[in-house]
Amino acid sequence: MAPRGDAPAADSASRTLVLGIDGVRRVVQCGPNVGTVIGRTTGDLIGRPAADLVGDEGKAELETLLEAIGAGQERTAVLPVLRGDGTVTDAVVTAQPMVGDEAGAAAGLLFVRVALPPSERYQDPALMRRALMDDQVTRFGASLDLDQSARGLVDAVVPHFCTAASVLVLESLVAADEVHSESGSAVLRRIAVTSDDGNPAWTSAFPVGEVLVFPEGTPYREVMDTARPVHLPHIDEDAAGSIGTKWRRGPAGDLLRGVSMVLLPMIARDTLLGFIACTRVPGFRKFDAYDVEIGMEFAARAAIVIDNARLFSRERATALALQRSLLPNRLSAPSSVEVRHRYLPGSKLVEVGGDWYESIALPGARVALIVGDVAGHGVRAAVTMGRLRTALHTLANLELPPADALHVMHELMIELGEQEPHFATCVYAVYDATSGTIEIASAGHLPPLLAGPAGDNEYLQVPPAPPLGVAGGQAIESREFTVEDGSLFVIYTDGLVENRGRDIDDGLARLRGIFGPGSVERPMEDLAKATLDGVYADQHRDDIAVLIARLRRLPEDRCASWSLPADPAAVRRARGHVRTRLEEWGLEDLDYTTQLLASELITNAMRYAHGPIELRLLLERTLVCEVLDRSAALPRLRRAEDDDENGRGLLVVSQLAHRWGTRRTASGKVVWCEQIVPGVDPDPADQVSSWPGESHHRE
Repeated sequence: MAPRGDAPAADSASRTLVLGIDGVRRVVQCGPNVGTVIGRTTGDLIGRPAADLVGDEGKAELETLLEAIGAGQERTAVLPVLRGDGTVTDAVVTAQPMVGDEAGAAAGLLFVRVALPPSERYQDPALMRRALMDDQVTRFGASLDLDQSARGLVDAVVPHFCTAASVLVLESLVAADEVHSESGSAVLRRIAVTSDDGNPAWTSAFPVGEVLVFPEGTPYREVMDTARPVHLPHIDEDAAGSIGTKWRRGPAGDLLRGVSMVLLPMIARDTLLGFIACTRVPGFRKFDAYDVEIGMEFAARAAIVIDNARLFSRERATALALQRSLLPNRLSAPSSVEVRHRYLPGSKLVEVGGDWYESIALPGARVALIVGDVAGHGVRAAVTMGRLRTALHTLANLELPPADALHVMHELMIELGEQEPHFATCVYAVYDATSGTIEIASAGHLPPLLAGPAGDNEYLQVPPAPPLGVAGGQAIESREFTVEDGSLFVIYTDGLVENRGRDIDDGLARLRGIFGPGSVERPMEDLAKATLDGVYADQHRDDIAVLIARLRRLPEDRCASWSLPADPAAVRRARGHVRTRLEEWGLEDLDYTTQLLASELITNAMRYAHGPIELRLLLERTLVCEVLDRSAALPRLRRAEDDDENGRGLLVVSQLAHRWGTRRTASGKVVWCEQIVPGVDPDPADQVSSWPGESHHRE
């Protein structure tokens, strides 16, 4: 004979009486604890109808439970059970059918669970131990989130061990810093509070998230000083008032008046992480030494859970710091070029991989667009990626042509390969918004996609070269393309178009379909979102980096250029051109300075170069003045001595301009300088609306 199904679990806050019911609904069996549960005797129940167990208002519902036994079903209801003294108490009654054919045997069982009076709560140490150790630790210990673990912890001790509880941990632990041995004066944070009656006074006096240092002379300071449990069987009115006064928190003293309290330190790997404050309000059994022993056993296991959450938080903080330091924190481009990106790491644990992207605004309304991919995954690939990205960012600011920059990167990868074999692919493009041309060099990377305003698109054929770091390959060369105004330029890593279940040709065709007819008119965010459709569900994906740029030329009225002969009189003519153009642009405040800068640059070009000179003014976010000549020698800033007649021109330029620099061209060089336009931010942040996976990048 056995009950069908599991018996209701015993609760530390209730008592359970088991009754056997026969086929005619009489009580034929009775548990020996009938007196302590409902105040009646065995002889008072056995042989009597089960209906005599409850008051008149509960007989119909009990009848429903008994009918369920006959039908082989299990039912539960809350019924008014009659006690021996004639009073009524509410009880949770569960009816379960029995399996067996013996005559006269019980047809079913009734489990009658009655709540304990407060004075008898927490009487059974075995129930408390099982409720704390067996049922709960596994449940809340499955989380690696510190706050969630703490909430699960207080939900375990309340109501099984105490009536109110809070968890406090070191503030350094919450901040994901290394936790050191600290004294009682350590800064703590309360991360979880609960009570079994839902009294808001507990969360008001002991708010979650509070950061504090406990004053001396309080039990909270004692547990931090000694790292041993503090047991206060009864806190009288004077002791509670003293705690409230020293803490300068009167409501806390009011709540502690008459309670029994135990503070359980959480120690993991010989390090004090914090403590659990447990209280039983007046009317409940006070804590004794055995309760403290059970509580410390629970606190020891809870400390392991908290320490695991701490280690996970620290590792995650390290990964996020690595991510923020390696990926670009902003994208920059000329005002006529719109750029969007997507980055998705293949690993969920380390949220950065070997792929990277860059959009770097260059002087002269130009922009460098870069995407690269280091072979491999995880932290090692990410570190190599960080080195390459930093180096390439520097080379871009030095204004090296794409092919030359990738060649320097190749030499760097060869050097890094001596320590640990690595190779990487990279595509580097420079778009000139004044001429509408884009120069592209590639080292083993997939071809860029260019979508025109007419709806046509193509993968650009760039001279092939082996990946960076592969010795013995052919030279890296670049190719220049003329771009229609408003075209879309897309560069990406192989993770976007290739995975285990899809051939790369299918992925390239899919990407080309996204940027088909009508794509030029679509919002950039919609296009960026479309590139990653269906990617998030792929658990075996590679790292993905995508950079999309809408390439527009600088408006013609924002660009002016003049050819000047290599004649001293050209300086006066240049001043006149500058003055007239700045009046048209409404920049009279910059007139004198710009004329002086143009004069110095033109004079320097005439002194060291031969042939005609070109002067160009660009009004972008800044006012750029450029002088082009046919000499490949780059000027350098030097300090002239007091008796030197020359050598001060570039010093004047460096003092008056916001920035200045030089770059080589196919026929010579360009010397440029820029000034800040009043009322215009020269370096605005690139604001990007939220998107799935945005946590992988910080704009």
